[in-house]
This record gives sequence, C-alpha cells and structure tokens, in this order.
Amino acid sequence: MAEGELTELEVPYGRDTTMVRLPSSNVLATVHPNEVEKTDAGVALREALENPVSSPSFSDFLSGGGSTLVIVNDGTRPTPTSKVLDHLFDMIPPETAADLEFLMATGIHRAPTEEELGFIFGRHLEGLRDRIHVHDAEKDEMVHLGTSSNGTEMYLNKMGVEADRLVIIGSVEPHYFAGYTGGRKSFLPGIASYRTIEQNHKYALLPEAKALALQGNPVHEDMIDALKAVTEKPIFSIQTVLDRERDIYAATAGHIHESFYAAIDKAKEVFCVEVPRKAEIVVSVAPYPMDVDLYQSQKAIDNAKLALKENGILVLAATCRTGIGHETFYELLSSCDSPQEAIDTIDKGYVLGYHKAAKMAEIGLWADMWAVTELPDDMVRNVLMEPFENLQTAVDAALQLKGPDAGVLFLMEGSITVPIVE
Repeated sequence: MAEGELTELEVPYGRDTTMVRLPSSNVLATVHPNEVEKTDAGVALREALENPVSSPSFSDFLSGGGSTLVIVNDGTRPTPTSKVLDHLFDMIPPETAADLEFLMATGIHRAPTEEELGFIFGRHLEGLRDRIHVHDAEKDEMVHLGTSSNGTEMYLNKMGVEADRLVIIGSVEPHYFAGYTGGRKSFLPGIASYRTIEQNHKYALLPEAKALALQGNPVHEDMIDALKAVTEKPIFSIQTVLDRERDIYAATAGHIHESFYAAIDKAKEVFCVEVPRKAEIVVSVAPYPMDVDLYQSQKAIDNAKLALKENGILVLAATCRTGIGHETFYELLSSCDSPQEAIDTIDKGYVLGYHKAAKMAEIGLWADMWAVTELPDDMVRNVLMEPFENLQTAVDAALQLKGPDAGVLFLMEGSITVPIVE
C-alpha cells in the first residue's frame, strides 16, 4: 500500500462489530485463530462416539442401566453443546434420552440467562428445561471425595457423585492458567464446591500456571490428582475443538483424560498463532460469549501480554455485558492505588478471585492497560485500567502516545488465541 494509506478493520465487539481506521503502516498484524481445513462436524462427532479412546462406544456405555447425568458447560464457553446433543439424541432411543438429567458446570460463575440457555441447548431447551440443574458452588449439597497430594479437598456436587454414570461435554482451547480448557475442568472447577475451587485456584498465582502448559503446571496437576476418586465412576467424555468460524474442527470421546489429551494437538493447530514480533500496542478482543463480564474477559488481557512490548499499551475490547463478575476480584483491585499494592495485598493471603487480580496487576507493572467496555468509567479506573468510549478513540490515543512508527497488533479472539512470537 502507498504511504499514508488507511486500513479499515472490522473488529468483533459483543454480538456485533466495530470499525477502526488507522494508517496501514501501523498495522503490524490482525490475528485470528489459524485457518484450518473444514471438516464435516457430523462425521467428526459420529466417528468420535463410535471409536472412543479407551472406552466402550457411546451406545454400549449407556446400555448398563441406572441413572445418567450429562455435565455441560455454561454460557461463558463457546462449547457447541447443542450440536453435540443433536448427534447424541440421534444415537440413543427416545426412552433413554427422556431419562437423562443435566448439570451445568458453572464453577463459581453466576447462573445462565435465558439467552445463554438458548445458546447452550438450542432447539432442545424446552424439552430439557425441567431436567436442567445449574450448579451452585455455595448452596448445592456436596460430597467429600478425598484430598489431593497438594491438600485440595475434593468436594463435588452430590448429583455428580450419586449418578450411576456421567457424560461430559466440553471444548478444548488454551486457558491462561490451567493450560487448556476441557476434560477435567468439567469437574474441577465445573461442579466443585467454592472451597475446593478456591484451594485449587490459588496455584494460578505461580509462574508455572500458564497457557499451553500442562506438565509442571500446578493447577492442572492438582486437578488430575484431586479427580482420581471420580475417574473410578463410568465417565464418557466428549471433547470438541472449534475452528475460527466456531464450527467443529475435531472431536474426541471416551476416557476423561485420554480424550482430553487427544484433542490438544488439534487445539494447538487452531489457537497457537505465530506473530512477527511484539507490538507497541495490542488490541485484544474478548469475543461473545466470553465477554460476559470483566472477570471472564480478563483472559483476553492475559493472552495479549505475550505479544506486547515492555512499556506498551494493551487495549481490551469487551462488552462486559453483565458487569464485573466476581466481586472479590473487583474489591481487591478497587481498594488499591497501584498494581504493586494489589500484589502486596495478595501476598498477605489468597482469596478466590485474587488470581485474576494478580495476573492483571503483574501486567500493570510493565504496561498500560486500557479498556473499551460497557462498564461505567469509574468502575474501569477502579481496576487499574483507563476507560475509552470506543475503540477508535483508544487506538488514536495509543498511536499519539507511541509515535508514528508504533506497531498495532489486533488479537481478534484474544480469550482463546495464544500469540507465539516467531
């Protein structure tokens, strides 16, 4: 392009998009999940269900009688639960389908909205509504199943413990401190007690707890250890990997851990994206439905830091449509005048929610964090970020500060894309 020419970019924002114009010479990269070959979702799911890893086929798994509980993700995940259910219900007799109960693995998240229920269950919602229970980590009855070697006490929802067999439906993407989503996360934190989640998540403060890392990651290893008692129960795991258009790229099924590991290589193909260099400015988008609140949108901040130069500007674009999210996270940051003060407070004692505050504060020590959200400006400032009315204003201000040669990297799905510097 000729010098001085402008580039206009369509950036995701909520369920819509927003337009940004900037000099073409400043656009370092526009980063999406990698483009991969399209697969037939129906074929991928059917093959996974008929040829599971270290497990009987799905039909044989259900043939033993007794109660079956299906554990599904909540509305903060892009998991294509309704598409998976389409295929499950085609494979099993109607009378079997009518006996299935559903437990939503919310962890410590709030209950889903009606819109989110529709996103999760699709056309099946009305037929299943009276069989869907939303996990409440503080109020539901829990059962103690033992203690991990790190001391995490494993309390799980009684529904998950008492069911004769379990089916879990998940999706595998990079996760900023657990390494990857999927598999074991349906149980911990999915249907675990608040106390159990708090004990496990304190390990997120350690540097080994990061995206793509499993071996040596204390959060992941603690989950695996704590779940040993659960894996003795018949469990059929269905894991999906989505492509950049949110279509199913791959599916695995069978043993809870082995099906999860089998999906990781496919997840890397989609979500680990090479970038030419670190940028002076990174715009990171938390796309729908992962923009539900700031607590969830923080994942887009943590991935973006991997592509940001020291003393750079990180701009979060996320609607945060239901507010802040976890109150402890907000209370800590809003009570501190600086990132260092927040870190010093966390060092004095861990409370669930502090891990996200710590990750943000650590970035705040070496970079500026700005935000384009639907949150009130004072609320954004309280979490050590600078609010902007729209993305165009933020990008213009960042370029003015960083100069005419500054590179801007747009991470269009920052919550699940891990930039890898070439």
